[in-house]
Amino acid sequence: TVEWETLGRQFLEYEQVAPFLIPEEQQRRLLDFLPLFLKAWEQSAGVIVFPNIQLLASEVSKLLTKEIKRNLNGKPAEEARLALEQFLQQKGEAEDGRLLLKSVYLLSQTDLRTMWNIIGSGLPAALLQCLYLFFTFPLKKTSDGAEASENDTQTQEMLVKIMLNMYREEQGVEELLAADKLQSLIIATASLWDQCSHSWKVPTGHVLRTISKSQTKNSIVYLQAVDCIKIAIQNLFQLADTLPACDVCEAASIVLCFVKDSYPISSALLTEFENNDGYQLLLKILLGCEGLQQNEGNPYLDEILDMLTCLTTCGKTELKVSGSIVHPQLPHFDFEQTRSSGMTVKNLQAFQVLQSVFQRSNDQHLCGRVLAAIGTIWAWDTVNFFLLEWTLQPINQFTDIICFKPHPVQVQFFRLVESIVLDLSYIPHEILKKVQYLIKENIVPFCTLTALRCLLSMTKKDLLFSDIFRDSGLLGLLLALLRKQAKILRKSAGTHLPGLEEGTEKELNAVMLKMVAALTVGSVRNTVVLKDYGMVPYIKIFLDDECYRSATLSILEQLSVINYEEYMSIIIGALCSSTQGELQLKLDLLKSLLRILESPKSHSAFRTCSGFNGLLSLLSDMEGALQDPPSGLWAAVGQNCILELVFYTLQGITAALHLDPVNSNFFKRNGLFEKMAEDLGSLGCFWTQDERQIPLSLEKTRTFAEFLDAAFCSSEPFPMWLKNCIWILNFLDQMVKGTLHLESYFKERKPEMVEASRGDQNGLQAQEEHPVAFKIPGNRLPAPDYRLWGNPEEKWEMGDCAIVHPGAVCVMVRLLPKLYKEGHSQLSQEIQCAVVDHIQSLVKSEKSRQVMCGSGLLSTIITSCQDAFRNESHPLHLPLTRVFEKLASQAIEPDVLR
Repeated sequence: TVEWETLGRQFLEYEQVAPFLIPEEQQRRLLDFLPLFLKAWEQSAGVIVFPNIQLLASEVSKLLTKEIKRNLNGKPAEEARLALEQFLQQKGEAEDGRLLLKSVYLLSQTDLRTMWNIIGSGLPAALLQCLYLFFTFPLKKTSDGAEASENDTQTQEMLVKIMLNMYREEQGVEELLAADKLQSLIIATASLWDQCSHSWKVPTGHVLRTISKSQTKNSIVYLQAVDCIKIAIQNLFQLADTLPACDVCEAASIVLCFVKDSYPISSALLTEFENNDGYQLLLKILLGCEGLQQNEGNPYLDEILDMLTCLTTCGKTELKVSGSIVHPQLPHFDFEQTRSSGMTVKNLQAFQVLQSVFQRSNDQHLCGRVLAAIGTIWAWDTVNFFLLEWTLQPINQFTDIICFKPHPVQVQFFRLVESIVLDLSYIPHEILKKVQYLIKENIVPFCTLTALRCLLSMTKKDLLFSDIFRDSGLLGLLLALLRKQAKILRKSAGTHLPGLEEGTEKELNAVMLKMVAALTVGSVRNTVVLKDYGMVPYIKIFLDDECYRSATLSILEQLSVINYEEYMSIIIGALCSSTQGELQLKLDLLKSLLRILESPKSHSAFRTCSGFNGLLSLLSDMEGALQDPPSGLWAAVGQNCILELVFYTLQGITAALHLDPVNSNFFKRNGLFEKMAEDLGSLGCFWTQDERQIPLSLEKTRTFAEFLDAAFCSSEPFPMWLKNCIWILNFLDQMVKGTLHLESYFKERKPEMVEASRGDQNGLQAQEEHPVAFKIPGNRLPAPDYRLWGNPEEKWEMGDCAIVHPGAVCVMVRLLPKLYKEGHSQLSQEIQCAVVDHIQSLVKSEKSRQVMCGSGLLSTIITSCQDAFRNESHPLHLPLTRVFEKLASQAIEPDVLR
């Protein structure tokens, strides 16, 4: 602060004596003062505390301007340029030029009033003349081709920064009009780009773009009067024939900046641009950029495209166009509400350049940028879509040629088409007809695939598309194509056809199936069309391929709406004919079946199509699947997957029995509970050898809830066979209560888990879009935060629990002796006691005992647990006797009691 105060007093003395000094002495005193000023600035971390800063700025700027003019006066251009460079880079005792430049550089960054003093000194015009010389007349390189030194770079940075600060102000631009260097510099960029100083190209472009953004009415009149834009366009046409596209882009973008930025003030430069074939120039330049590498010239290419996009809204009057809205349309679409006062298209000439570029170029970057520009124009104002399609029809015309564009451009184009429906809520019927024709012709399979995905996305938006695409013939076309592919698949069953079922073709089949599925969802009429086409036998063929299965099942599920019997016949037949290794197919079929069984109307069809026997046959086919260790084909599957299949099989049976007395009676009358017990007992985890169980004195007894918690949620070791048994008993318990079909023990799996899990014996097989089992690490069931049964007291100790399916209790009793395994006597009997106690809790209430009437439970206890029932020393004798007595009190089975 003291130093700044001292400087302030010194400058005040200078002000007082300056009027009485000769110019040379006045200049010398000011130059002597500036080093002190710069030193103070450096020592105060760039903070200037100077009361007379505006006067200082004015004095220093005037002196710099004077010295620049002195160095330029009467010299040829090249000589003047060399003199300027030497003046601004002087060192040692004669560094007046650099001293003045650095001082103005610092002062130009202070405040606006100081900047106005600098502008008023005449410096704007002087520095622009310097820029013109530096840009236009490059210095000859040294013999070793050395580039500019660090001092040269610093000088350039200070010069450019001062100009940018001055030309951001309209007053700074106005000061340029007294000289002719602005017009000369603009024209020079358009004509001498290949001959100019390479190191001054970017700074010159930066300065001119800053001037462009600060144009005034006077500057526009000045440029128009000297035909600046006209001459620049003529020169650029010549450059376009000789220079690389990236260089022409850089030069043209500067000229186009003045045209675009001037329009809000005056349309004069735009009119001059249009009258002198400016759009033809841009088209030529843009098409010349075809094939450029991604890093070559793109910033300036993108700048031209962005400015051209902006020019589409530059026009004197709104476009007067009329078109008809083709119906049907989405319910919430209202064309009158699309009109707004936003940025609407008024300049079709500018848009035609974009349109022509897309039509005539196959360059990925160019075409992609044009599509992005169209999306931007639509985003400015929704009505722009209609203004363009009712005049130039860009999207309509692009559809005819899109299949010949690069794949990424095809994807981008159909996303744009999709946005018409999803974002504008408008159905472009004419465009959709052309898209449908593309699908029919299938010239480029990838394009067909992308187009179909676009229509699929639309179809999911509203049911109206189900009618539109049926009436347009798309549904019939897809069915015909799928019929053809199904025949090929049937002929090639078990063989590999290279090319036919790989890559794009296979994806196309999958998307066609998804499209048919989407068209039939919620549309009985479309489902009837599918059936009338005789497509059901062909659709079934796609079930075998995991890639097609999800959509195929969706189609078949829609078929069930009009014919449950046909659906059940297909699904049950596919389940029964599936091989042991087709585990994922079985799971997917069962999950589909469960979705349909949610409707009570399907239960009768399930029964008449042998659904119960079909599901039980799945259990029979899994004989020995849960052996520990696993053997045969089952070893490659993983026991968790097998348990999942058991779960969904039992879920299907429970769902078919739910609130259906006819099915329940059928299941009981045909001895299917006994069959279920036999099949579950043969899975491999239950002990099947007939050996006498030796009663033991149990050291400790646990409730079933405690036992389960210890087995799955603690570090206590339990053999795998036992854990599998408890899984199944848990399923049966939920079946007893009639809630198994509502349970969800298995989490959704992502498609990418498929390959990783197949090789994992404890892993799970995956299928896209279907819920499947979660992986249980280390052969352990879920940790405590994901227990199967929640609160044990709520699930397993329900004293007054209603029994819905008493036959399932009999199944648990039949499995009770098979819980005993040699080598695990103590643990086996403890578990058996826990299960019997749980069964006792199920029949505790009078209501439960009444439900058990006629269930055959007494007979089951006698026949299945004879040793325990007759041997009073057996640990199971007392709990079984209590169960027997409770049931006997109801006199439910007189023959058994006798």
